[in-house]
Amino acid sequence: MSYHELLSRPVSPPDRVIRYGEHPDQIIDVRDGTGGPDAPVVVLLHGGFWRAEYDRLHTRPMADGLAAQGYTVCSPEYRRIGTEGGGYPGTFDDAVAAIDAILAAPPTTGGVVLVGHSAGGHLALWTALRHRLPPTSPWYGRPGIRGVVGLAAVSDVGTTIDEGLGDGAGTALLGGRFDLLGQTDPLRMVTPDDLRLVLVHGVKDRVIPVSMSRTFAGRATSAELVELEDVGHFKLVDPLSRAWQPVLDAISSVVGSGTDVGSDTVVRSSSSSDSSDGQGEGDGSDPDVRAGVGSGAAVVRQWAQQWVRQ
Repeated sequence: MSYHELLSRPVSPPDRVIRYGEHPDQIIDVRDGTGGPDAPVVVLLHGGFWRAEYDRLHTRPMADGLAAQGYTVCSPEYRRIGTEGGGYPGTFDDAVAAIDAILAAPPTTGGVVLVGHSAGGHLALWTALRHRLPPTSPWYGRPGIRGVVGLAAVSDVGTTIDEGLGDGAGTALLGGRFDLLGQTDPLRMVTPDDLRLVLVHGVKDRVIPVSMSRTFAGRATSAELVELEDVGHFKLVDPLSRAWQPVLDAISSVVGSGTDVGSDTVVRSSSSSDSSDGQGEGDGSDPDVRAGVGSGAAVVRQWAQQWVRQ
């Protein structure tokens, strides 16, 4: 399973697209699930080492799969390394603005869960931990979410830098300013009982090593770590993979009991096969954004009533 294979899958266009800023990447795909007005909301943050060549398109099969399970799915795009304003601080600005826009006006009322894959896992964890920043930080806050599911999450930016993962992506994200790690690295920000968190990681991941999640789970003792045997990096975002059910279980466990969405059990291990994940590049095109642009929320009031066709 590779990035390119996910891009080749037939998918449905989003039901609408929310614009939360002026930059072309400041948009959120919204898919209405089958769960009705009380459905939980999954905010699905894509990975790709924060680089411009990887965008949200490869997570559209996953978004469709989650919508079919009853979730309302919001898939933010954000400025990335290689685009104007990408990297520090723009990527962080966009993660906050997009998630705050969703929280200010959630499309359904069943609570919000952040789900992030790879570098998107970093943004999900970091956004959830903003209350650990100094109160003077423009990003400071405690988002009203149920919790986080990190899928092969980049939970340790320092190790990402030290090991040169993603061809130096961590260094590029921070512009070489390692003094920023204290306010951008989830591992340095987390405390043992900070948030409801499930980490899911393939033992045979060749992109983000499972040791990263093990280290983070050791620091965040409230976290649950689900290790999947014989699973690589991209299987976690593939609804056709046998790793899909453990991912659904993890999301459901964060959503909480009392819903009709997904399963109630977090699987601790799986024999899901095929670890032949590769890392490709997206083409950056987005023909489906013309499906419609919805309203922004209170935190981006300049867009609150603006509906645009692209």
